Amino acid sequence: MKKIVSLTLVMTLLLSLLLTGCGAKESGSKEVVLNEVAHSIFYAPMYVAIEEGYFEEEGIDLTLVTGFGADKTMTAVLSGEADIGFMGSESTIYTYLGDTNDYVVNFAQLTQRAGNFLVSRTPVDDFKWEDLKGTTVLGGRKGGMPEMVFEYILKMNGIDPAADLTIDQSIDFGSTAAAFSGGQGDYTVEFEPHATSLEAKGDGYVVASLGEDSGYVPYTAFSAKSSYIKDNPETIQGFTNALQKGMDYVNSHTPAEIAEVIAPQFEETDLETITTIVERYYNQDTWKENLIFEEDSFTLLQNILEEAGELSERVPYEELVDTTFAKEAAK
Repeated sequence: MKKIVSLTLVMTLLLSLLLTGCGAKESGSKEVVLNEVAHSIFYAPMYVAIEEGYFEEEGIDLTLVTGFGADKTMTAVLSGEADIGFMGSESTIYTYLGDTNDYVVNFAQLTQRAGNFLVSRTPVDDFKWEDLKGTTVLGGRKGGMPEMVFEYILKMNGIDPAADLTIDQSIDFGSTAAAFSGGQGDYTVEFEPHATSLEAKGDGYVVASLGEDSGYVPYTAFSAKSSYIKDNPETIQGFTNALQKGMDYVNSHTPAEIAEVIAPQFEETDLETITTIVERYYNQDTWKENLIFEEDSFTLLQNILEEAGELSERVPYEELVDTTFAKEAAK
């Protein structure tokens, strides 16, 4: 009887130790709230990292929140509602120039091309940007990357955004596709899956890619308050490592394989449509091979801001970009 009792006691102790070990591992994970500017297939590498468990591998318990606009995402980061923001890095320049003491620093760049498309109400054979003269286009928020890149392309093609067409900026981010379906505008600038959705419903036709026509542009990046980065370097490194794994996956797999992995993030969209969209972004070289935000890209960003009349003065690259974590993740 003593042997049985002793064996039971040993087993109980072992089980207790195992459970304690599991609990320690779970409690050791770092909770991180990430606020994304939009939930779009455009950001596929990030969703691959989520779905493949790369953040968990790096000891990060990630909560993803969609801000629906860079202004809202930045507000969440500055207020402490979010630890990390994912948005156009122009917002970090605005807050820096606004004398924000604990300013927001970019530490990883995800996309290197614009992710939106120009959608026409009617089919257009052999579209040229000059076709927009005299038309009304549903655009983006003033000072935001979608709108500034759009205007950048117009100017490159000799079109005056203020005089040669009407750009309607009165519609909230994410609502332009519905407004276009409702009859507003001759053209609209849309992210996916809205561009493909408009085509599927017969409400619009994709006639141009802003990503292809604007060239390589540092469109979106991950950023956090300088104090958060200083206080949580291991978390930022783990977060960046997970993203790099997602980038590596995207750069070594087919659009069909990528689509299948990220499908749970877009339950309202069928797999065939997701694959079509991923392939569209894949073919235009949307995603970087690494997350390093190069100085040339930051200079180009400020050129675009200056061209749009949104930059009062130049900001030092070293102040708003930290490449330490991305370089380490790329090793």
